Amino acid sequence: MSRIVDAWMQHPTPRHSADPMFASLRRWTARTPRPDVITPDMTIAAMDEGGVDVSLASAWCAPHGWMISNDEVAAVASSHPGRIVGVASADLARPMEAVRELRRAVRELGFKGLRVLPWLWGVPPTDRRFYPLFAECIELGVPFCTQVGHTGPLRPSETGRPIPYIDEVALDFPELVIVAGHIGYPWTQEMIAVATKHENVYIDTSAYTAKRYPPEIVQYMRTSGRRKVLFGTNYPMITPAKALEGLDEFGLDAEARDLFLGGNAARVFKL
Repeated sequence: MSRIVDAWMQHPTPRHSADPMFASLRRWTARTPRPDVITPDMTIAAMDEGGVDVSLASAWCAPHGWMISNDEVAAVASSHPGRIVGVASADLARPMEAVRELRRAVRELGFKGLRVLPWLWGVPPTDRRFYPLFAECIELGVPFCTQVGHTGPLRPSETGRPIPYIDEVALDFPELVIVAGHIGYPWTQEMIAVATKHENVYIDTSAYTAKRYPPEIVQYMRTSGRRKVLFGTNYPMITPAKALEGLDEFGLDAEARDLFLGGNAARVFKL
């Protein structure tokens, strides 16, 4: 069995956890309260409980400032080398600074990707400010990670549509590896269509427990999409153990299961 890789989690700062826009998420997860401050050891313990070997931890940059900085992610990663790997964020409002910060995060901090959330900025990923970052991702050889589907936090959902937005980015940048997180619901079939159409477009299942995966994504994982779907949690919203409950009911063969749980992420992120 291959190792398990969590393609999307975050080790949150208190300012990230307390942001008012996450009120909806706190309401959904009220039955599983979590502490105000999550330590790196707590995160590693949650990974161990779910059998996760490596987690890709995201920085968060928003228009109102850094919610989790690249250096804060790097500090957590360095406290547990090989277990937590950084995914950079960048300030979309300052495109050249964003490019330089991405370059620093990859070359100096050892990060393995870039994640920018269109809903957080109120613009789709076809916005011109993304394009210098896409070019730099290609030059650095790292994926661009983003969110598709409706927006759980209290922000509009339009920017999460796979068609037209992910489709158009992939057409403009065919070399860009794109990892579209959160499955794409309620546009899951669109997301599958875009991932099937474009060689370098992938889907991760973060923010959903296995029991809540739409049937079409499970069928895709069993068949032509076995090399296209990556396991993710969106921890601490969902712990790895909780996210994996129900996976055994999917009827995945050994190859499809190993690719989903870690093989695809190891290849896409060059772990």
